[in-house]
Amino acid sequence: MTPHATAAPAGSTASGDLVHLDFELWAEGGAKPELVGTTRAEVAQEAMGQLPQGRRYEPRPHLIGGSYFPTGIEQALVGAFIGQEISKEFAAVDAFGERDPKLIELFSLHEIERLPEMRREDAHLDIGTILSIRGREGRVVTVTQARVRVDFNPPFAGRKVRGKFKIVDRITDPSEQVRALIEIEYGRPAAEFRVEIKDHVVTIRVPDRAKFDPAWFGDKPRVVDRVRTQISPKSIRFVEEYVTPAPEKTEAEAPAKPDATPTATPAAASPEASTAPAATHPGPDQSGHSRPNPASNA
Repeated sequence: MTPHATAAPAGSTASGDLVHLDFELWAEGGAKPELVGTTRAEVAQEAMGQLPQGRRYEPRPHLIGGSYFPTGIEQALVGAFIGQEISKEFAAVDAFGERDPKLIELFSLHEIERLPEMRREDAHLDIGTILSIRGREGRVVTVTQARVRVDFNPPFAGRKVRGKFKIVDRITDPSEQVRALIEIEYGRPAAEFRVEIKDHVVTIRVPDRAKFDPAWFGDKPRVVDRVRTQISPKSIRFVEEYVTPAPEKTEAEAPAKPDATPTATPAAASPEASTAPAATHPGPDQSGHSRPNPASNA
């Protein structure tokens, strides 16, 4: 059990436990049930027709009682037993909340067109487009020649939700806990992060992909806070290494390959040969220049 987890019966989870979670979550109330999220490839395949490229479907790290799901859903996982599958329905108020008409706002088309995401070459404005306005994310619900109506309610607000959950195992190794927290907060697989814990000091080596990712800069403080709470280290160190690549050698700078062509051993000079006049035009093998290596021209 982690230092901050609450007491729970043996074999069951407590708020603050780190686990691997397998789940599927559906929103009811529309024309047909809509998939909110899942770790199961067969469920996603059935709901979407084809799996999104590059997305993994497998049990994911999860902090019981955390903020990944709405509070009502998180509380349903507290006390669940390892290996137990839970099926449960949640009223809108216990899931993504009731819809608030005050969160549907009207903007001028001119104001919307000035948003950074609408200045990209591939930008489009249509019903369903997600916009970030003054730090809030909303979904476009109507578009006219002069006005755009944006809904800032959560996407599944006002809808009943049903889900299936299975706690696969509990994450207890401190290094694996750190990786799990990175994945939870950063939203990307943490296998590339190298974690070492020695003398109560956590050292995290940051991979190249994260070094230049603005999202990592915003998520790192939350990783620090979670790691402090989870394992109470003396300190946390982030190591970023930038290796200068060695210049590539050009063909002219490359070392010459040894001549593989056998050369004849010169015969011992006779007294007659020593007094013979030198040739006026030496042959190609006597000119002092090395023969061309066929292998170097291959």
